[in-house]
Amino acid sequence: MNVKNISPGVYLKPNIPTLNLLNTYILVFKKVKISSIFDRNLKIGTMKHILLFIMLTTITACLLTSCKSKTTQSATSQSQMSQSQILEVDDILARADSLTGKTFTTEALCTHICAHGGGKIFLMGSDDTKTIRVEAGTKIGSFKPETVNNLVRITGKLVEQRIDEAYLTEWEAQVKAQTAEKHGTTEQGCASEQKARGEAPANSIEERITNFRQRIADRQAKEGKNYLSFYYIEGDTYEIVE
Repeated sequence: MNVKNISPGVYLKPNIPTLNLLNTYILVFKKVKISSIFDRNLKIGTMKHILLFIMLTTITACLLTSCKSKTTQSATSQSQMSQSQILEVDDILARADSLTGKTFTTEALCTHICAHGGGKIFLMGSDDTKTIRVEAGTKIGSFKPETVNNLVRITGKLVEQRIDEAYLTEWEAQVKAQTAEKHGTTEQGCASEQKARGEAPANSIEERITNFRQRIADRQAKEGKNYLSFYYIEGDTYEIVE
């Protein structure tokens, strides 16, 4: 059957959807004898129904093909955008609620590395008040010592850490048992952690715990939430930017 004779003035590209339509048309016309089409006794209504069927199926196939193409292009575009976008530390902290649980890439200056095993580093944003902790995931294992004071590009997932009364009570028990974790061999590691959490200067761990309790009480009075939210990145891959 000649493709050009299906509908006067319309040329259908012989792709898979069109071939399926041709098969449908053939089945329809097999049931209606060609001689009957030109028979004077053939009701005009029958011809109208046949033509309407052809038009509707053609339009539907075109729409489906167009929608599928647009959807594929949109998905590809979004994937490329997410892979190429690099977030700033300031932006991560400002959008922490919406970024929690999501994987992204960031690039910033590493200001401190945990000397005890290199399991944690701290990245600085526009100033030293905009700091975020990065923990080495299972793929990273530990960060190299030369990471500190260098520009680092990290891909990882943002994780929320909540500090509530239960957390503080456990922390107090660790302090009494002298098992509380310290970042590094000096107080510098603790200072980096304090900056990342926006803590006020404190002379002891006990004072830090007291300050946290006050901040929790203030938040509960203002927002009805009895915990503080802090965020860190669970690193998946990293590289030092030369």
